[in-house]
Amino acid sequence: MRALVLLCLCVVAPVRATDRSCSDLRQFYTSKGFTLAGVPQNEISGEHLRMCPQGPTCCTSAMEQNLATLSTRETEALIREAGRSLQASYHALHRSFDTYFTELHSQSERALQEKLSPLGPLYSQNTRLFGDLYTDLRQYYRGSALNLDETLSDFWSRLLERTFKSSASSDVSLSEDYLDCVSKQQETLRPFGDVPRDMKTKVVRAFVTARSFVQGLIVSGEVVRKVSQVSLSLECVKALMKLVYCPHCRGMASITPCSNYCFNVMKGCLANQADLNSEWHNLIDTMIQVASSFSTEPSLDVVLSSIPSRIYEAVYYLKDNMESFTAKVYQTCGTPGESATGTPTVQDQRRKSSSLTASESKPSPTAGIRLEMQVSVLTTKLREMRQYWIELPVALCGKVSEGSSPDKCWNGISKGRYLPEVMGDGLASQINNPEVELDITKPDMTIRQQIMQLKIMSNRLKNALEGNDVDFQDASEDISGSGSGMCMSGQCTRSKPGLFAYPPNNKGAMGTATPPSRLSNILILLPLAVPLLQR
Repeated sequence: MRALVLLCLCVVAPVRATDRSCSDLRQFYTSKGFTLAGVPQNEISGEHLRMCPQGPTCCTSAMEQNLATLSTRETEALIREAGRSLQASYHALHRSFDTYFTELHSQSERALQEKLSPLGPLYSQNTRLFGDLYTDLRQYYRGSALNLDETLSDFWSRLLERTFKSSASSDVSLSEDYLDCVSKQQETLRPFGDVPRDMKTKVVRAFVTARSFVQGLIVSGEVVRKVSQVSLSLECVKALMKLVYCPHCRGMASITPCSNYCFNVMKGCLANQADLNSEWHNLIDTMIQVASSFSTEPSLDVVLSSIPSRIYEAVYYLKDNMESFTAKVYQTCGTPGESATGTPTVQDQRRKSSSLTASESKPSPTAGIRLEMQVSVLTTKLREMRQYWIELPVALCGKVSEGSSPDKCWNGISKGRYLPEVMGDGLASQINNPEVELDITKPDMTIRQQIMQLKIMSNRLKNALEGNDVDFQDASEDISGSGSGMCMSGQCTRSKPGLFAYPPNNKGAMGTATPPSRLSNILILLPLAVPLLQR
């Protein structure tokens, strides 16, 4: 009997001696923050595996689940990090343009006194009127629900009252009702000539496009933030585990996943995100059109810088034609109450307007160069963001399968070539994806909502290109409290300059040391370098 037992031990011992050690897997597992409780010392049978191929393994069911959760968490973190990188790019573009535009606005406002001081008391006694115009324009740009047409019409009506009153004889008594009647002649009698109509067209176009552009930057950044936070599906969790950590369970930690295998997994996991691509392209292309319109004559800097001189020109025109205008007002509003003389004489008008000289305001040559550079930077950076959603799977796989050999890589089962074809982009293209099982009839609703946001924003931008005022109430409600860091109040805390911040007089702002076509890939890939390399 004893001899039989010894014989059995002799037979069993050599078999156990051939079992591979799990020491490498145990070390890797603890490096990921897990305990060694329940971790095998040597390979065990793998019939219990549900995500990895069954066969000799160092992973228990609990380990498989823990590593699956880890691979999902790491991948979602990489997606969010890539999203934050793109958000930072949008934030920098917003800060750059906002700084540029508000400087133009402030310079124009500062030029008021120089341009309008020759008007004498008409300017000095009505500084509030002119200041209110700039305040209203600033608030409109910041997102206020002002009607720009009405705001400008009201300004000209009030200016007409003040100009008519200042030109009238001191003996003429003008009641508030009478001045109100005078102001209503603004549209019919055109006392300021063509200036109000021409200036309104140009100012509305400039401010509508500027406001819609910064809103487009904000909405785009918010779409990226929300989509980057969408959780991965259960089927994707399984596929990522099989891609990233099953090689460790099979004792093939040194083998890198095949590139095409990784592409199919990531394209399946990010299929809904890729469906943003069409509307994303549409929005980017429309924003580029809007940015390009800033330099279309009359350019943005010319429109803003010329506001004071256009106001001066309008007042000059009225004063030069005050006699005929007054006669027409008397026909419509009646003769105002007089204590003595009455209608201002021609001599009075000539005397009051003789000191006025027409003035032309043009921005400096450097201002034009800066606008060209601003538009160039905006359009270049926007083009680099255009392929983000379909480049994201490629960027992720660039790290997961870095350095893989087509014939000696992890194909999901063993070391060898990956044979299935690579799927296309988007949910509909995943119907035959061999790695991620998806129901293409059930798209992710969060992402569908963001696709709608892109479409709405594109339509608003197209309306802005036509000079039509744009209502951003819905977009503002959607992005409120989002924490995007892109504020319109003008009171945000200024952070350090971002990737695309526009430094004054920086001749290197348009340098080509990094090819533009590759910059977007670099921005996406940089945040991905560390976590997956530590597998």
